Amino acid sequence: MKKIGIISDTHACWDEKYKTYMGECDEIWHAGDIGSIEVADKFESMKPTFRAVYGNCDGYELRARYPEILRFKCEDVDVMMKHIGGYPGKYDISVKNMIFASPPNLFISGHSHILKVMPDKSLNLLHINPGAAGHMGWQKERTIIRLTIEGNKFTDCEVITLGTNKSQL
Repeated sequence: MKKIGIISDTHACWDEKYKTYMGECDEIWHAGDIGSIEVADKFESMKPTFRAVYGNCDGYELRARYPEILRFKCEDVDVMMKHIGGYPGKYDISVKNMIFASPPNLFISGHSHILKVMPDKSLNLLHINPGAAGHMGWQKERTIIRLTIEGNKFTDCEVITLGTNKSQL
């Protein structure tokens, strides 16, 4: 059993609430647009396993450290993560063929700043976009997701609101 924190679009914003809500997770997954190497270092120093992909706003240092697409196993769940990935019915062309050829059990993307937890019944997968946790962008609320993976089951999925996006005040 593993408790997972899923975050995206921090855009160089560090918030101590990340530690509060994800510090006791077994793993933290960042779906891109980390924004700075300093923020990446802070996530890595938290000590849960940190997995990340780079986003379209991430520079060379982050692109050198993290891949564009990450596919891995967590418990018995096949996970695929890409910053610009789309969602069921509208997968991005960069991953659509991969998803259809070999569907993961869990597909995570960021980029849109739109919080989504939705099944793709045709491919038998769960899609998650945790929304945006930083202060850049148009979203009104900053969000992350926590869930538990046990074997091949997802439980205790919760959306955590970190507060208002200051750029929208």
